[in-house]
Amino acid sequence: MYWNWIRRASIRVRLLALLLPTMALVTAASLWLTRADAVAAANAAYDRSLLGAIKALDLNVSTASGGLSVELPYRLFEFFQLTATGNVYFRVATADSLVEIGNPDLPPPPSALRTGQPMFYDATYFGESVRVGAFMRPLEQPLNASGDPQLVIQVAESTSSREQFTASFVRRAAWRDLLLLVVMGLAVVMGLMVALRPMTRLATQTRAREPDDLRPLQTGDLPHDIRPLVDAVNQQMARTEQLVAERRGFIDDASHQLRTPLTILRAQLDYALREPDPARRQLALQALSEELGNAIRATNQLLTLGRSDAATPQKERFDLAGLAREVALELLPLARARGIDFGVDVQAEPLEAEGDRSLLQQVLLNIAHNAIQHGREHGTVTLQAAADALGFSLQVIDDGGGIDPEVLDRVGQRFVKSRGSRGSGLGLAIARSVAERHGGRLRIEPTPAANGTCVAIWWPRS
Repeated sequence: MYWNWIRRASIRVRLLALLLPTMALVTAASLWLTRADAVAAANAAYDRSLLGAIKALDLNVSTASGGLSVELPYRLFEFFQLTATGNVYFRVATADSLVEIGNPDLPPPPSALRTGQPMFYDATYFGESVRVGAFMRPLEQPLNASGDPQLVIQVAESTSSREQFTASFVRRAAWRDLLLLVVMGLAVVMGLMVALRPMTRLATQTRAREPDDLRPLQTGDLPHDIRPLVDAVNQQMARTEQLVAERRGFIDDASHQLRTPLTILRAQLDYALREPDPARRQLALQALSEELGNAIRATNQLLTLGRSDAATPQKERFDLAGLAREVALELLPLARARGIDFGVDVQAEPLEAEGDRSLLQQVLLNIAHNAIQHGREHGTVTLQAAADALGFSLQVIDDGGGIDPEVLDRVGQRFVKSRGSRGSGLGLAIARSVAERHGGRLRIEPTPAANGTCVAIWWPRS
């Protein structure tokens, strides 16, 4: 839930939500390490104090009388208690505990003592936490009541004073770290405001633009890390501007292409209504029907071209050979009317392909219609469909004399057509658009006999 909220938040909130908890964790870790260092320093300081008390006791231990005695221990420990601000206990005894002075029930060391090496450990004495220092050395002369030659000195001090010192030290460190955390948090907030100010200014300028303002965004004062994003936005805006320009040109050209046949239709209709001769009226109606067919075809081509440009091709599996036969059956009456030898040549049946079937059918229909309509009478037009490991292809081959050289370089552009053509100049433009939308290409080249044209579209497998 927290991460979902962060992903939906702004960059400033994201950075704060990530940086401030991290800074708090780092501060807590630093405080914990500070406390550990304070405890270690306090133990070291107080252990040196305990060692001093042990050395002072050792200097006042006497065995001259054959027994064990300590001179002035209580006065010594009254002074030590004043400096330690806590209870102090001591024990002087032989290693076998047969002879001992002081507090005989002080907790023993957790491990065996070594001669001449002091040991410090924590223990509990009468429900009170104490720090104990122990030291063992050889006796100058053995005692009468004990045969053990080792002397053990223990000094214990209540840990309340060092705990108070540690708590006070940690408390001051906590207030210091908290103040530092607040200062760093304010610095981070101010730094983010300054660092993100160019982005805020860019957002304000972008919101203030007019809806049709597609000029590139300025990147001069933007941070280096933000420039790739703004460059990508500028590239997208440039593509959008180009697309809008193409759409505007397409609408202008389309309106012209539709206005002209509609004007011709109106003129022919008015002529037919005014013509008293039935024979001439019949000829006018035939011309009217032919022009209406051209207008319908141009309208369908415009709709197909708009769909091929705007919509993503719907990929489906279909029989490419069956598609070629459907187109051939639809255009067969036109081919017979012009005496065209019209045929279909497929690699195999069925020929499974994938792509937008309706768009590809419209493409093949347009190319084949152009070949039949604008080719020579009693010529030959062949539809071919093929597939291989790389992709699929549809070809229309005719022997109609080829394309005019002056428009050959621009074939495939919208509304480009040969001199004398009665078409709209959209058939090959649709073919190129559909091929490119499928990731393929349109190819136009003369036939090997150099008296015809081969128009082919190819698109790869998914």
